[in-house]
Amino acid sequence: MTPLPHNPFQQPEMIKAEVFASLPSRFRKKARNAWTDANRGGLEVECFLEGPSFDRDGNLWCVDIPFGRVFRISAKGEWELVVQYEGWPNGLKIHKDGRIFICDYMNGLMLLDPRSGRIETLLGSVHSESFKGLNDLHFASNGDLYFTDQGQTGCADPTGRVYRLRANGALERLCDNVPGPNGITLNTADKQLYVAATGNQQVWRLPIMPDGAVTKSRVAIQLSGGFASPDGIEMDEQNGLVLCHLGVGVWRFSASMLPTHLVYSDDPAHQNLANVAFGGPDRKTLYITQALTGEIMTARLPVAGKRLFAHQ
Repeated sequence: MTPLPHNPFQQPEMIKAEVFASLPSRFRKKARNAWTDANRGGLEVECFLEGPSFDRDGNLWCVDIPFGRVFRISAKGEWELVVQYEGWPNGLKIHKDGRIFICDYMNGLMLLDPRSGRIETLLGSVHSESFKGLNDLHFASNGDLYFTDQGQTGCADPTGRVYRLRANGALERLCDNVPGPNGITLNTADKQLYVAATGNQQVWRLPIMPDGAVTKSRVAIQLSGGFASPDGIEMDEQNGLVLCHLGVGVWRFSASMLPTHLVYSDDPAHQNLANVAFGGPDRKTLYITQALTGEIMTARLPVAGKRLFAHQ
């Protein structure tokens, strides 16, 4: 039998994450509300950080879901509360003109002016029907915005939705049968849409046809273990996929969707590495929200993240 030229199932390289910045004490106060009752079992929490994204000035933005807060973190790790409002911001991405788009679980798709801190609802419903609860979003290079509508969907209710908001304002529903659609990203050519299906621990690949239609969707990755995963996902410039696996760490998968690296923390408190953004001058530093402890972790990866719409 002729041996394979290489082993496609090699042991992933381990990369230890380090703490970059921690939510200052002035922003920490344990509390509970309707979001924590439904999503954290009624526990009191200080925060739940999500939605990391970099602006053109190198500031890292993130959201705090239960308390309706949006933070800006400088390159030195200094935190600024930009706005606090009545809502549950879950995902955040930045338009190349500087506007900030937010997937809000309570209010729908929102728009934030980073200079004034003014926030408003851009899209609160679909043909008068409420969203289930928006989760995450991603811009294509042409300005089309893809976003997930998760709500409380999962294995027993596989009715989560994926939408595309065209740059011209047209809204299209791409699928409505995802068990817990969560993180979302596109490959470097904008021809493959990847969606984290948290309810069945999968990542779906949705090919996008020239006319924008989605066809022959497939499971790209099947996970096991951990809990409530996958969460945030992002693509690197070699079409590798970086994926947050709660309770395990952050995986990097090759373009063939085979694991190559695992970012981990040996601190038992760091079990909620929830979402990621590539940053640094070479885009090889991965910034990770540690949701419940209010920390931003970093790890150096061998491949740079793909260039996002915000920086084009």
